[in-house]
Amino acid sequence: MVEQVEFKLPAKSRGYHLITSSILERLPSLPQQGLLNVFIKHTSAGLTINENADPSVRVDFENIFNDLVPENLPYLTHTMEGADDMPAHIKSSLVGASVNIPITNGQLNLGTWQGVYLCEFRNHGGSRKLVATIYS
Repeated sequence: MVEQVEFKLPAKSRGYHLITSSILERLPSLPQQGLLNVFIKHTSAGLTINENADPSVRVDFENIFNDLVPENLPYLTHTMEGADDMPAHIKSSLVGASVNIPITNGQLNLGTWQGVYLCEFRNHGGSRKLVATIYS
């Protein structure tokens, strides 16, 4: 069986935001066993699973990605939407647009310190549309 839910997350500031509970709030009851796929319908934000306990992880992510893909590179040509736009597209491609999480005993089977992050790469990205698909 397959169930699908589409929902919006409110606009968030640039950075890395834990959204595990926001996803769970919008889902129907989970099956005993299965798989959850969460997909973001945007090209300047991404999703990842990572450390959810220490907030300094978010700062380090931001600093590392900004170092890897800085703004205002002189050879970028896609610049009409602002200095943060093309770097946001590149960062989104590096992180990815979806995550898969096993479902076991009716719960997400994440590790002890794992959470789902919305990676907002724009300074003013706006609300973000996500699609959650539950496979049982």
